Amino acid sequence: MKGPTAFAMLAMIVMALVMVHPSEAISCGELTNMLTPCLPYLRSGAGGSPTKSCCDGARKVQGATRSKADRRTACKCFKSSGPQLKVRPDLAGSLPGKCGVSTTIPINPNINCDSI
Repeated sequence: MKGPTAFAMLAMIVMALVMVHPSEAISCGELTNMLTPCLPYLRSGAGGSPTKSCCDGARKVQGATRSKADRRTACKCFKSSGPQLKVRPDLAGSLPGKCGVSTTIPINPNINCDSI
């Protein structure tokens, strides 16, 4: 494969790479919206179990935080908005397990999110 064919192939690859736009990073507002169905569980003193819609939101967060930058954003968001929303840290920490979600985002108000 030499000459014009190789050049055309290379040009098509370069064009495809230029046309691909990296996805935008997740925002704190988007993350909060995903977990809004969890607020009754996360605020309750009785504990109990999160609802299906809450666990669906937790799964959405899991899928939306695949990159290191997104995990840091999520950590910072949860750390800053948790107290404002009156979220109990113990219930927030138990949410992934109760929903069957695996996460690499530490759910701890004392974590240094930049270390993730």
